[in-house]
Amino acid sequence: MNPLELIKKAIKAELEQFDTTLVSSLQTDNTLLKGVNEYVFMNMGKRLRPMLALLSAKVAGGVTHSTVHGAIALELLHTATLVHDDVVDDTAERRGAQSVNARWGNKVAVLSGDYMLAGALQQVARTRNVEVMSVLAGIAMELADGELLQLNSTQNVKISEEQYFNIIRKKTAHLFAACCEVGALTAPSTNETQRSQLRAYGEFLGMCFQIKDDVFDYLQNISIGKPTGNDLRDGKVTLPLIYALKNATEEMRNKIFTIIGIRDFSEENIAMVTRFAIDSGGLRYAQKMMEEYKNKAINALRDFTDGEAKEALIACAEYAVSREK
Repeated sequence: MNPLELIKKAIKAELEQFDTTLVSSLQTDNTLLKGVNEYVFMNMGKRLRPMLALLSAKVAGGVTHSTVHGAIALELLHTATLVHDDVVDDTAERRGAQSVNARWGNKVAVLSGDYMLAGALQQVARTRNVEVMSVLAGIAMELADGELLQLNSTQNVKISEEQYFNIIRKKTAHLFAACCEVGALTAPSTNETQRSQLRAYGEFLGMCFQIKDDVFDYLQNISIGKPTGNDLRDGKVTLPLIYALKNATEEMRNKIFTIIGIRDFSEENIAMVTRFAIDSGGLRYAQKMMEEYKNKAINALRDFTDGEAKEALIACAEYAVSREK
């Protein structure tokens, strides 16, 4: 059994309730919208974010109807941002299938994403919890903030580690934190300490998760036997290369600055930059940072009672580092 299936076991009944309520929330007489929704949520991926909300509630006292509605709101918000991001980035593929914009065009993608955002508002209202509403509104603003920061940093070969961490904190880690916080806020017997600890756990987990995503860009794509280099082609300078450039000779720095600056992303140049980042210790450094964030995440759970939900949250942290996709 893969790690995700083991994690899901701790919230099997709750996930079934989540799935049923999510499907119900997306019902519409609009055949075009229905087709898009079915297509998107059929390929919805790991469901890690709603799982974090459910697990956090369970470890903090129990999953409620408000937890389920909050988890759906977060999943709809997250999915809407992905649909909109694919339009912004002109992405043709998402999770091995055509993106919504590639299949139906930008207009349908934008409007479908808007519908999902409205659905998120409807679901968060059903929690009847003003603090949950505030968390959702705050994270929606931060996601846009993070994406704009990243957009403004495109082709910035002199981006610092501090800037990089600020971007991934806003665009990824704080959403993980919000999922865990919503879980805590909707549990029947949580307190401020547990809320803070679960939010910290989520943030550390999200940092770990995003660094791992960035590392994948430097690993070989098994189907072609070459590194993907997708981030490089998009002008994104991530942690492995940031570290490598910091310790490079001036000649090598200038060479890579030129490649990225003029967008000369031939297979040869992608392979050269990737090899440079690896040989200069960039991947080792990224792995070290992942381990640090993983350990911080696990440590944030130290005061919670041992049990299936806590073990699943610890397994999520281990999975964030060990996953292969």
